[in-house]
Amino acid sequence: MNRPIRIGVQMQPQHADYKRIRMAVVEAEETGVDMIFNWDHFFPLSGDAEGLHFECWTMLGSWAEITSRAEIGALVTCNSYRNPDLLADMARTVDHMSDGRLILGIGAGWFQRDYDEYGFEFGTPGSRLADLADALPRIRARWRKLNPLPTRNIPILIGGGGERKTLRMVAEHADIWHSFSDVNALVRKSRILADHCADVDRDRTRIERSVAVPAIGTTAPGEFAAPLVEAGATMFTLGVSGPDYDLSAVRRWVAWRDQYNAATAG
Repeated sequence: MNRPIRIGVQMQPQHADYKRIRMAVVEAEETGVDMIFNWDHFFPLSGDAEGLHFECWTMLGSWAEITSRAEIGALVTCNSYRNPDLLADMARTVDHMSDGRLILGIGAGWFQRDYDEYGFEFGTPGSRLADLADALPRIRARWRKLNPLPTRNIPILIGGGGERKTLRMVAEHADIWHSFSDVNALVRKSRILADHCADVDRDRTRIERSVAVPAIGTTAPGEFAAPLVEAGATMFTLGVSGPDYDLSAVRRWVAWRDQYNAATAG
């Protein structure tokens, strides 16, 4: 399956008041990004650990109303924080609020402070992955029972790179696989994902490869992306933090996307 390049931005909801976050989301959509994500944490992950911060899914309800074109979602929802059937209903609701633009990004969770301060059991990496494996079919089953149904087959994005368990879940459930891989890891893990897809009789080309774009200084988007595109990545997401939400790098990536897609169209 030939896919166009897509560009996302993760608006990290830290160190800014909500008015500034809202303005930044509107500005991001105006730059032409394909997706606007937040994250599912309760405290900042960088800078002042006690700094300003806002909750993920309440925010997505707002974003559904203030945007009109870009897809929205969490990169990623922590499975541990909500009952899976409730999460399915929340996702269905934001799907309707956004006229079918929600991506359900989900992962097993990792940030222990969130768990400890909000009273969730942290468990082990294995127990959190097992909980995610149990939750994914429950989410899909609940979507089939809700009235009204979701407006579309809500895309599921799974974040993570665990080769035995996480990639198996990607093969079984995901429309998008999000990783922090360099090109060598992406090639290796894509082969493993292909093996999992074969085991579950899933067409591996149906799963979009998504890569996080780190702080890369002055590196041109094309220079950074070329080997990853060659390895199968078609979705690139930049993280932008408050309080400033500087979108200059995002604009460069959107411009590169447009040039690349125009050059490879047809």
